Amino acid sequence: MASFRKAGILFFVLMVPALSYIIYRFGTTNYYTLPRFIPVIDSTTNEPVMHKVTDQFGERTDTLFRKVPGFKLTDQDGKPATEALRKGKIHVANFFFTRCGTICPKMNTNLSRVQDIFKDRNDLVFLSFSVDPINDKPAELTAYAKRMHALPGKWYFLTGDKAQIYNLGQHGYFLPVVDHGVSYGSPDETFIHSEKLVLVDKEGIIRGFYDGTDKKDIERLTLEIRVLIDGYNKQA
Repeated sequence: MASFRKAGILFFVLMVPALSYIIYRFGTTNYYTLPRFIPVIDSTTNEPVMHKVTDQFGERTDTLFRKVPGFKLTDQDGKPATEALRKGKIHVANFFFTRCGTICPKMNTNLSRVQDIFKDRNDLVFLSFSVDPINDKPAELTAYAKRMHALPGKWYFLTGDKAQIYNLGQHGYFLPVVDHGVSYGSPDETFIHSEKLVLVDKEGIIRGFYDGTDKKDIERLTLEIRVLIDGYNKQA
Protein backbone atom coordinates (compact mmCIF):
# COMPACT_ATOMS: atom_id res chain seq x y z
CA MET A 1 0.00 0.00 0.00
CA ALA A 2 2.83 2.36 0.90
CA SER A 3 4.45 1.77 -2.49
CA PHE A 4 1.21 2.67 -4.29
CA ARG A 5 0.94 5.84 -2.21
CA LYS A 6 4.50 6.83 -3.09
CA ALA A 7 3.84 6.12 -6.76
CA GLY A 8 0.73 8.29 -6.63
CA ILE A 9 2.62 11.15 -5.02
CA LEU A 10 5.41 10.86 -7.59
CA PHE A 11 2.88 10.86 -10.44
CA PHE A 12 1.21 13.97 -9.01
CA VAL A 13 4.54 15.79 -8.60
CA LEU A 14 5.57 15.00 -12.16
CA MET A 15 2.25 15.65 -13.87
CA VAL A 16 1.18 18.93 -12.26
CA PRO A 17 3.94 21.02 -13.91
CA ALA A 18 3.29 19.33 -17.24
CA LEU A 19 -0.45 19.92 -17.03
CA SER A 20 0.11 23.51 -15.94
CA TYR A 21 2.27 24.13 -19.00
CA ILE A 22 -0.30 22.53 -21.32
CA ILE A 23 -3.08 24.69 -19.87
CA TYR A 24 -0.92 27.82 -20.15
CA ARG A 25 0.29 27.04 -23.65
CA PHE A 26 -2.90 25.82 -25.25
CA GLY A 27 -5.68 26.86 -22.91
CA THR A 28 -4.94 30.57 -22.80
CA THR A 29 -4.39 33.32 -25.35
CA ASN A 30 -0.90 34.84 -25.33
CA TYR A 31 -0.15 38.20 -26.92
CA TYR A 32 3.22 39.66 -27.84
CA THR A 33 2.75 43.31 -28.68
CA LEU A 34 5.34 45.82 -29.81
CA PRO A 35 5.89 49.14 -28.06
CA ARG A 36 5.11 52.43 -29.76
CA PHE A 37 7.80 55.09 -29.88
CA ILE A 38 7.93 58.90 -29.80
CA PRO A 39 4.81 60.22 -28.05
CA VAL A 40 3.49 63.70 -28.77
CA ILE A 41 4.52 65.95 -25.87
CA ASP A 42 2.37 68.82 -24.60
CA SER A 43 4.64 71.88 -24.67
CA THR A 44 2.90 73.43 -21.66
CA THR A 45 3.04 70.42 -19.33
CA ASN A 46 5.90 68.40 -20.85
CA GLU A 47 3.64 65.38 -20.52
CA PRO A 48 2.49 62.98 -23.27
CA VAL A 49 -0.72 64.03 -24.99
CA MET A 50 -3.63 61.64 -24.42
CA HIS A 51 -6.57 61.02 -26.75
CA LYS A 52 -9.57 58.74 -27.10
CA VAL A 53 -9.31 55.71 -29.35
CA THR A 54 -11.82 53.06 -30.35
CA ASP A 55 -10.66 49.57 -31.24
CA GLN A 56 -11.70 45.95 -30.80
CA PHE A 57 -11.55 46.47 -27.03
CA GLY A 58 -13.95 49.43 -27.11
CA GLU A 59 -13.34 53.11 -26.36
CA ARG A 60 -10.37 54.03 -24.19
CA THR A 61 -7.82 56.75 -23.54
CA ASP A 62 -4.34 56.20 -24.91
CA THR A 63 -1.12 58.08 -25.58
CA LEU A 64 -0.95 60.03 -28.84
CA PHE A 65 2.16 59.10 -30.82
CA ARG A 66 3.99 60.96 -33.56
CA LYS A 67 3.57 59.74 -37.11
CA VAL A 68 6.33 59.72 -39.71
CA PRO A 69 5.66 62.71 -42.01
CA GLY A 70 5.19 62.57 -45.75
CA PHE A 71 7.78 63.39 -48.41
CA LYS A 72 8.21 64.28 -52.08
CA LEU A 73 11.31 62.63 -53.50
CA THR A 74 12.47 60.56 -56.49
CA ASP A 75 13.02 56.80 -56.63
CA GLN A 76 15.72 54.78 -58.39
CA ASP A 77 13.66 54.70 -61.57
CA GLY A 78 13.47 58.48 -61.71
CA LYS A 79 9.79 58.44 -60.78
CA PRO A 80 8.17 60.78 -58.23
CA ALA A 81 8.01 59.10 -54.83
CA THR A 82 5.80 60.16 -51.94
CA GLU A 83 4.42 58.69 -48.74
CA ALA A 84 1.88 56.92 -50.97
CA LEU A 85 4.54 54.20 -51.33
CA ARG A 86 3.92 53.20 -47.72
CA LYS A 87 0.24 54.10 -47.36
CA GLY A 88 -1.62 51.28 -45.62
CA LYS A 89 1.58 49.25 -45.35
CA ILE A 90 4.20 48.34 -42.79
CA HIS A 91 7.57 49.73 -43.79
CA VAL A 92 11.21 49.51 -42.80
CA ALA A 93 13.32 52.62 -43.36
CA ASN A 94 17.02 53.41 -43.27
CA PHE A 95 19.49 56.08 -44.38
CA PHE A 96 22.56 55.36 -46.50
CA PHE A 97 24.56 56.55 -49.51
CA THR A 98 25.95 54.58 -52.42
CA ARG A 99 29.59 55.59 -51.88
CA CYS A 100 29.49 54.51 -48.24
CA GLY A 101 32.20 51.97 -47.53
CA THR A 102 31.62 51.37 -43.82
CA ILE A 103 28.23 50.37 -42.42
CA CYS A 104 26.03 50.68 -45.53
CA PRO A 105 27.10 47.53 -47.41
CA LYS A 106 26.50 45.27 -44.41
CA MET A 107 23.33 47.08 -43.34
CA ASN A 108 21.73 46.85 -46.77
CA THR A 109 22.92 43.30 -47.39
CA ASN A 110 21.14 42.32 -44.18
CA LEU A 111 18.08 44.29 -45.25
CA SER A 112 18.12 42.40 -48.55
CA ARG A 113 17.82 39.15 -46.60
CA VAL A 114 14.83 40.50 -44.69
CA GLN A 115 13.28 41.57 -48.00
CA ASP A 116 13.65 38.03 -49.34
CA ILE A 117 11.89 36.57 -46.31
CA PHE A 118 8.86 38.80 -46.88
CA LYS A 119 9.01 39.04 -50.67
CA ASP A 120 5.43 37.78 -51.02
CA ARG A 121 3.96 40.26 -48.54
CA ASN A 122 2.20 43.06 -50.39
CA ASP A 123 1.67 44.96 -47.15
CA LEU A 124 5.38 45.50 -46.44
CA VAL A 125 7.85 47.80 -48.22
CA PHE A 126 11.41 49.03 -47.65
CA LEU A 127 12.50 52.67 -48.00
CA SER A 128 16.18 53.64 -48.18
CA PHE A 129 16.88 57.38 -48.17
CA SER A 130 20.17 58.69 -49.56
CA VAL A 131 22.00 61.20 -47.36
CA ASP A 132 24.13 62.15 -50.40
CA PRO A 133 21.45 63.14 -52.92
CA ILE A 134 23.83 65.37 -54.90
CA ASN A 135 25.81 62.31 -55.99
CA ASP A 136 23.09 59.70 -55.65
CA LYS A 137 21.03 60.32 -58.75
CA PRO A 138 18.55 57.71 -60.05
CA ALA A 139 21.24 56.06 -62.19
CA GLU A 140 23.48 55.49 -59.17
CA LEU A 141 20.55 54.26 -57.11
CA THR A 142 19.48 51.86 -59.87
CA ALA A 143 22.94 50.30 -59.98
CA TYR A 144 23.01 50.07 -56.20
CA ALA A 145 19.54 48.51 -56.08
CA LYS A 146 20.71 45.82 -58.50
CA ARG A 147 23.70 45.05 -56.29
CA MET A 148 21.36 44.67 -53.34
CA HIS A 149 18.94 42.49 -55.36
CA ALA A 150 16.12 44.91 -54.59
CA LEU A 151 12.74 43.73 -55.81
CA PRO A 152 10.81 46.24 -57.95
CA GLY A 153 7.85 47.64 -56.07
CA LYS A 154 9.21 46.26 -52.81
CA TRP A 155 12.38 48.19 -51.99
CA TYR A 156 12.68 51.85 -52.96
CA PHE A 157 15.91 53.86 -52.96
CA LEU A 158 15.08 57.54 -52.65
CA THR A 159 16.86 60.78 -53.49
CA GLY A 160 15.88 64.42 -53.86
CA ASP A 161 15.91 67.58 -51.78
CA LYS A 162 18.70 67.26 -49.23
CA ALA A 163 17.09 69.47 -46.58
CA GLN A 164 13.90 67.43 -46.77
CA ILE A 165 15.75 64.12 -46.42
CA TYR A 166 17.79 65.32 -43.45
CA ASN A 167 14.72 66.76 -41.75
CA LEU A 168 12.88 63.49 -42.34
CA GLY A 169 15.74 61.54 -40.82
CA GLN A 170 16.16 63.74 -37.77
CA HIS A 171 12.55 64.66 -37.01
CA GLY A 172 10.58 61.90 -38.72
CA TYR A 173 12.54 58.74 -37.97
CA PHE A 174 14.58 60.28 -35.12
CA LEU A 175 17.95 59.20 -36.47
CA PRO A 176 21.17 61.24 -36.66
CA VAL A 177 21.88 62.53 -40.18
CA VAL A 178 24.78 64.96 -40.60
CA ASP A 179 26.88 66.35 -43.45
CA HIS A 180 30.18 67.67 -42.11
CA GLY A 181 30.96 69.28 -45.45
CA VAL A 182 34.38 67.65 -45.74
CA SER A 183 35.53 68.05 -49.34
CA TYR A 184 38.59 65.82 -49.07
CA GLY A 185 39.33 62.25 -48.03
CA SER A 186 36.74 59.50 -47.84
CA PRO A 187 33.02 60.31 -48.25
CA ASP A 188 32.54 58.39 -45.00
CA GLU A 189 34.25 61.30 -43.23
CA THR A 190 31.58 63.69 -44.50
CA PHE A 191 28.26 61.90 -44.20
CA ILE A 192 27.30 60.71 -40.74
CA HIS A 193 24.19 58.56 -40.51
CA SER A 194 22.84 55.79 -38.35
CA GLU A 195 23.16 52.05 -38.82
CA LYS A 196 19.63 51.74 -37.46
CA LEU A 197 16.69 50.25 -39.32
CA VAL A 198 13.31 51.65 -38.31
CA LEU A 199 10.13 49.57 -38.27
CA VAL A 200 6.96 51.62 -38.82
CA ASP A 201 3.40 50.33 -38.70
CA LYS A 202 0.56 50.98 -41.15
CA GLU A 203 -0.52 54.01 -39.15
CA GLY A 204 2.90 55.62 -39.49
CA ILE A 205 3.98 55.07 -35.87
CA ILE A 206 7.50 53.84 -35.11
CA ARG A 207 7.47 50.38 -33.52
CA GLY A 208 11.16 49.53 -33.30
CA PHE A 209 14.82 50.43 -33.91
CA TYR A 210 17.36 47.79 -34.96
CA ASP A 211 21.10 47.69 -35.60
CA GLY A 212 21.29 46.87 -39.30
CA THR A 213 24.79 45.45 -38.92
CA ASP A 214 23.95 43.06 -36.08
CA LYS A 215 22.74 39.53 -36.84
CA LYS A 216 20.67 39.20 -33.66
CA ASP A 217 18.98 42.54 -34.24
CA ILE A 218 18.15 41.51 -37.80
CA GLU A 219 16.56 38.36 -36.40
CA ARG A 220 14.62 40.51 -33.94
CA LEU A 221 13.45 42.76 -36.77
CA THR A 222 12.26 39.72 -38.71
CA LEU A 223 10.38 38.42 -35.68
CA GLU A 224 8.77 41.76 -34.91
CA ILE A 225 7.64 42.26 -38.50
CA ARG A 226 5.84 38.94 -38.11
CA VAL A 227 4.33 40.16 -34.84
CA LEU A 228 2.97 43.29 -36.54
CA ILE A 229 1.56 41.26 -39.44
CA ASP A 230 -0.05 38.84 -36.99
CA GLY A 231 -1.57 41.74 -35.07
CA TYR A 232 -3.18 43.15 -38.21
CA ASN A 233 -4.43 39.70 -39.17
CA LYS A 234 -6.15 39.39 -35.79
CA GLN A 235 -7.89 42.73 -36.36
CA ALA A 236 -9.23 41.68 -39.77
